[in-house]
Amino acid sequence: MDFRFPEAFLAARDRLRGLLTAGPFAEALSRWLARGALERPFFTALGEAGLYGFAMEGGRLSRTSALREVLLFEEFARVAAGAAIAALAHAELGLMGLWRFGSPALQVRYGPEAAAGRIVLCLANTEAHAGSDAAAIRTTASPDGDGFRVSGAKAYVTNGALADFAVVTAVTDPDAPRNRRSSMFLVDLSAPGVRRRPLAKSAWAPADLTRLEFDAVPVPGDHRLGERGRGLGQVLSVFTASRVTIAAVAVGTAEGAFALALRHGQRRRVFGRPILDFQAKAFEAADLHARLEAARTMVWRAAWETDRGGEPRAAAATAKYLAVEAARRVAAWAADLFGAASVLPQHPVHRFPLDAWAAALGEGTQDIQKRIIFREALERREGP
Repeated sequence: MDFRFPEAFLAARDRLRGLLTAGPFAEALSRWLARGALERPFFTALGEAGLYGFAMEGGRLSRTSALREVLLFEEFARVAAGAAIAALAHAELGLMGLWRFGSPALQVRYGPEAAAGRIVLCLANTEAHAGSDAAAIRTTASPDGDGFRVSGAKAYVTNGALADFAVVTAVTDPDAPRNRRSSMFLVDLSAPGVRRRPLAKSAWAPADLTRLEFDAVPVPGDHRLGERGRGLGQVLSVFTASRVTIAAVAVGTAEGAFALALRHGQRRRVFGRPILDFQAKAFEAADLHARLEAARTMVWRAAWETDRGGEPRAAAATAKYLAVEAARRVAAWAADLFGAASVLPQHPVHRFPLDAWAAALGEGTQDIQKRIIFREALERREGP
């Protein structure tokens, strides 16, 4: 494994850093964070900056590099994890589904605009009763002439308020085995029968969280993504890929909190000296730094394996597990270091524990990651 990033990757990171810290986009991001809501220029600006990592080549979508994406999303999450999650939902969930399973015709039709952020995407799989058990969905896609009619409701959809299209999983074959019941579709959210209900939340501002309701929504037959009955495997494949990126978001969340806390700990004086001059606090910081470095290295390894053409389920799960655990510990420590000020919503440290907590929930809970990791542990050590 070689983690000497190409100059093009480092230049892309530096461009993103500049975009986030100064100029019109940084000013707009501050407004969106204060309002707790994004606007469409957010997605187009990031498309122009090349954040999404997808482009059209030879009539099909292509992806640049998973390593490039984790480098950029970590940088983004240091500043605004919630905004990074909105970009992730568009690219690593929506565009990922279109890239992996969309027909060439669909990719030509929607790929260029989506890669540029002019079409906004989301993924709608989770339902109120079907989270970790992705096969338990009840939303249906019933045949209707040459197409389908989608009916049901999807919960906790990031970008649901602004998205033009949703990658939706729905039951097409209710009598089939659990792993062959569902299919995946690209659903036009401007179609009749779609209703959006915003959900209030306390983490990952300014990304939205929306309930999408479908009442016999028409979907053309050519908007099915992949084979009929393969929806479960397809959405799990998307989750494996995006799990690596959300792990990078968790690392970035931890890094942002850690940098803020270290600066404060060097300046804040108690009993006549800086907080971090006390060995107990210095050793806590050393432990957290080691955990954060280990998590980042695992994220890079999972991205490296992805770029080699594999689907590293165990590496992705391990990366997300370690990154979330590090983010939780670091963010809680940072909040403790700031004391009572950390409970003030306007304080810079306030969002970090909330965003670290939320990172545990996307693309599978920590217990789901442990299940995947445990299977890998058994398989690796099986023998006579």
